[in-house]
Amino acid sequence: MENQPVNLEIRLLVPKSTTVFAATGESEYAQQKSDSEIEVSIVVPALNEALTIGMFIDWCKEGLQKANVVGEILIVDSSTDNTAEIALAKGARVLKTPKRGLGQAYIDSIDFIRGKYIIMGDCDCTYDFRELMPFVTAFRNGAEYIMGSRFKGYIETGAMPPLHQYFGTPLTTWILNFIYGSHFTDIHCGMRGITKSALLNIQLQSRGWEYASELVLKSVHFQLKTAEVPIKFYKDQEGRLSHHRRSGWWSPWQAGWINLKAMFIYGPSFFLFKPGLFFLFLGSMLTIPLIGGPVKVGDLTFSIYWMLLGLAIFLFGLQCIYMSILSDLILDFRNAIADKWIKVFSYDRSTLISGLLLGLGISFNIPLVNLYFSSGLSLPSELHVANYCAVFGLLLSIVGFMNFTFTLVIHAFTATRGRNVKR
Repeated sequence: MENQPVNLEIRLLVPKSTTVFAATGESEYAQQKSDSEIEVSIVVPALNEALTIGMFIDWCKEGLQKANVVGEILIVDSSTDNTAEIALAKGARVLKTPKRGLGQAYIDSIDFIRGKYIIMGDCDCTYDFRELMPFVTAFRNGAEYIMGSRFKGYIETGAMPPLHQYFGTPLTTWILNFIYGSHFTDIHCGMRGITKSALLNIQLQSRGWEYASELVLKSVHFQLKTAEVPIKFYKDQEGRLSHHRRSGWWSPWQAGWINLKAMFIYGPSFFLFKPGLFFLFLGSMLTIPLIGGPVKVGDLTFSIYWMLLGLAIFLFGLQCIYMSILSDLILDFRNAIADKWIKVFSYDRSTLISGLLLGLGISFNIPLVNLYFSSGLSLPSELHVANYCAVFGLLLSIVGFMNFTFTLVIHAFTATRGRNVKR
């Protein structure tokens, strides 16, 4: 869905009858309730869903009643058909917004949500909103974020294309679990729940399809108490085409790529910190043993060229670690790790270490400088121990400079974020 300026008109449409649905009672609608009495808000975006919106709202009413919960139905509508009119006639509240993306629909709706708990989904009657009790139970047991799982529940024949069911969704779910250490089984399930306080706290940023991945990833970053509940997933109602099919054959691939992009953006440390440690170790093994000259291991001779390779690998690993720390600080949504890294890179201590490394690096280059002058301002063609010492000295000098500049960067970064940390 295309982005448009954020200052376009947003209007809340409220039906004439009350929009709070009874958990129990003789009438279909409850008496007017205060916001504090509404426990569950069903918040669902809609784009030209006139075919299914009426049935969907009926399902929601049934689900709320079966779960014995007082709730509301809020449709975030960007339709050009009569979806909004049907939803209003059925008793739902309708938030009319421009067509700016699924994630933006939820961002627009936050100020209008009255319930303590939010259940999200699609209004195409593919997800069974008649079965809300598992979500309500999980919320009442303390869950802050709830994922529906089609694989733990029921998938009607023909509801998911085989490419999605057996390849796309399992693969991307495995990638996310592998990167973040989570244990989800269906990260693309559209039916999910989150507390309003958690939704406000994570400050949703994504405007399009990737909002779903952002929710999952931030639930991990914020260490939300999560749960996963089985849900039923049905094929499209007769006469309806899913939005993916409306957009063309490439739409699912585009959505998958966008979701992978979100996973990588919110998890760069996975690609940086541990690989960086490995490269630091490998680089050290190729440089430190060669300070005194070539080393033979069987028929293999490790010479200065191996040492230069080790220098490059070591610096690559160090840069990975520095970038990992910076990404951790940028993604430190709970302000939980800034103190740790500021203490590790204490300005006074880190600057002193940087100066010592720089000085030590220069000292390792003195033998080569002496050799240069003693040889008539040129270096002999044969390699000496001084050449190997100089390479190691170069490494120490570069590390010292990199450590100093990195220390400046993280202190500047934390200062501009206004963190109250010890320096």
